Amino acid sequence: MRTVSDTDGTRYLLRKQSSDTSLVYDPETGTEQYIDNEELKAVDGESPLVTAAGAIDAPVRRLLTATHDDQSLGLLVELVDRGPCSVLELLDSYDLCESDLHGLLTEFRAAGLIKESTADGRRGYDATDLATTAVGQLRTDS
Repeated sequence: MRTVSDTDGTRYLLRKQSSDTSLVYDPETGTEQYIDNEELKAVDGESPLVTAAGAIDAPVRRLLTATHDDQSLGLLVELVDRGPCSVLELLDSYDLCESDLHGLLTEFRAAGLIKESTADGRRGYDATDLATTAVGQLRTDS
């Protein structure tokens, strides 16, 4: 399988190709259709798996790559729901050691999902709009 695009720039996954037409799959819509070969060109350097992942909104993809398990996802959801939380509050509220919490918060910051904040006069973290959007989309879809 490979990634192709039509004259409008829409990316597809190539399913089958004959001498005149190709069966392509649009990962964003989930539809298959035949398109004339002369209207398609190969997209060099893009994995078909990357094309397939492109069907998921960017905020949700970012959330999925930054959360590795239910615990990390739960921490992010809590930051979205509770608003800014101090580091001490996070340590007291959840079964995480300081180094594990620091590691998760560092990953979330690098992914743009949380930002430094102040809570109760202490250093803390708050969810970004990107995280709020992603969690909202997941809740709507489930």
